[in-house]
Amino acid sequence: MPISPVALLGWFDTEERDLPWRRPGVSAWQILMSEIMLQQTPVSRVAPIWEEWVARWPVPSKMAASSQADVLRAWGKLGYPRRALRLHQCAGVLAAEHGDAVPQDVETLLSLPGIGAYTARAVACFAYGRRVPVVDTNVRRVVARAVHGAAEPGNPSTTRDLADVEALLPVGDARAARYSAALMELGALICTAKNPACLLCPLPECSWIEAGRPAYSGPAKKVQKFAGTDRQVRGKLMSVLRETDGPVDRARLDVVWLSDPGQRDRALDSLLVDGLIEQTATGLFGLAGDAGSPTGL
Repeated sequence: MPISPVALLGWFDTEERDLPWRRPGVSAWQILMSEIMLQQTPVSRVAPIWEEWVARWPVPSKMAASSQADVLRAWGKLGYPRRALRLHQCAGVLAAEHGDAVPQDVETLLSLPGIGAYTARAVACFAYGRRVPVVDTNVRRVVARAVHGAAEPGNPSTTRDLADVEALLPVGDARAARYSAALMELGALICTAKNPACLLCPLPECSWIEAGRPAYSGPAKKVQKFAGTDRQVRGKLMSVLRETDGPVDRARLDVVWLSDPGQRDRALDSLLVDGLIEQTATGLFGLAGDAGSPTGL
């Protein structure tokens, strides 16, 4: 069952959220920054930091001229800080090889550091108005319900998911790009994972509703916990280093997680392996790019 462009776009015209990266004058680079930040992070947390980044790094070369440590500190507590390192690396490539601009085509975008299938298509679509399928969790859920009559999508499949959305896109680049944004918005605001607001849905037809809203029958979903995990410990270690001007001694890090020294050591080692932190010749620890700082030496 297709998803009516007329109904979906009509709804989007009145219900579209006023997100800062959707406003006139926003560049492709600034949209790329928003897409990287929004991965696994709520809009409410991203918006104020994105505004700061746009002011500080309006073009890739500005970010490339900053250190990795500067970018990691500015990233704050958005989570998954490897995204910040990849974006810094991407900025360097854009500045050096692409005239300080973000490419328009998906294949070139995919060749950039840290840019995957979703991000490449999102930038081509939302920054340049290209008719390319953009598939995130929200889109997969809307398609699963409205088109396939399932409560939740199955396991991700890039080939199948892209084909599903490609078949729905209306003709014409500009209209298709806006349709993609509307489809994502519908999943974020109405066709939510829990307690979908079906009575407010603008779609005149939905296979899931017509089937009687059958319950999800797939395997139980794993709930990602945070408290007590290595990820929490990594975050605490990163917080110490973000809040200092340079490398610190090991004792400053050891006190953040006293309940399980082995877990703390494992988390610290993983940050070193991931390149998020560095160790100086004298044994101090700092953010990537900070190891040469004289602070604490």
